[in-house]
Amino acid sequence: MSNPISTQAIWLKRFKLISIIEGFSFLILLFVAMPLKYVMDMPLAVTYVGWAHGILFMIYIYVVFPTARKCSWNFSKTFFALVASILPFGPFVFDRYLSKEEKNMTH
Repeated sequence: MSNPISTQAIWLKRFKLISIIEGFSFLILLFVAMPLKYVMDMPLAVTYVGWAHGILFMIYIYVVFPTARKCSWNFSKTFFALVASILPFGPFVFDRYLSKEEKNMTH
C-alpha cells in the first residue's frame, strides 16, 4: 500500500514541473513571440509558440483537478491554481506557494 504523503509529493512535483514549463511558455509567447510578430513582422513566431503554449496550457488545466483531489486542496487553492495559469508569472507565484506546502509535508 502506498504512503499518502509520498503520493501527494509525487502529484505536487508533477504539477509543479508542468506549471513551470507552462509558465515559461506563456512568458516566451508574451515577451518573445508577440514582439517578433508585431515589431519584426514575423507572425510565424506566434503560430508555433502559441501552439506549444496552448498544448501546455491544456495539460496544466487537465492536471490541476487530479492534483487537487490527490492533495486534498480546498476550493480556493484549486481556484488560485486555475487563475495562476492565465496570469503572467502566475504559475511561478503558485509554485512558490506550493513549495512552502511541500516543505511542510516533509517535516
